Amino acid sequence: MARMTLEIEINRDACMGSGNCGFWAPGVFDLDDDGIAVVLDADAAPEKKIILAGQGCPTQAITIRKDGEKVV
Repeated sequence: MARMTLEIEINRDACMGSGNCGFWAPGVFDLDDDGIAVVLDADAAPEKKIILAGQGCPTQAITIRKDGEKVV
C-alpha cells in the first residue's frame, strides 16, 4: 500500500529562511534564491521527519495536511 503524500504549504510571507525545515527534512525543503523555503519533493523524507520540520519552523510558516486533516 502506497503512503498518502503529505500536503505541504509554506506561507512565504511568514518564512524567515532559517533553514530548519531543510535540516530536518533534507530533499523535501530547500531555500530559493530569495532565501524563502520551498518544497522540492514531498516524498523525499520519511513522514515523521517532514512533520518534525513543520513543527520546528520558528515562524510556523509551514502547514502540513494528511488526508485533508491538518497535522502541523
